[in-house]
Amino acid sequence: MAQVLHHMIPAAPTPVAPFSHAVESDGWIYTSGQIPQDPSDPDGPMPGDIVEQTHRCMRNLVTVLEGLELTLADVVSTRVYLTHFYDDYDAMNATYESYFPVGERPARTCIGVTGLARRARVEIDMVARKG
Repeated sequence: MAQVLHHMIPAAPTPVAPFSHAVESDGWIYTSGQIPQDPSDPDGPMPGDIVEQTHRCMRNLVTVLEGLELTLADVVSTRVYLTHFYDDYDAMNATYESYFPVGERPARTCIGVTGLARRARVEIDMVARKG
């Protein structure tokens, strides 16, 4: 059976609930969902618009990946959760796609939800693979 490692990344945002930033098993990395929380101001307000919220989520995830010596190129799948699906979908997509080269984007699911922690409009999680 593969060893399971639980990772907390010092530079990543303080968790808003009881979870690890990432869990690793057999070379697979499962990140916890990241909301647009500023790591330097954990109790500060969420950015106002979906573009900045999406950027913040992605920057938080990059921080988690870098803490494990990975990059976005190692990501195989993502899930995006939106509380204002129809209002935010296009702008979120335009922002999200800027993080991945055309032809090298991970598989993705995008889901409309009724609420997220700290009233965030977006949350994103990832699955990555080492080496």
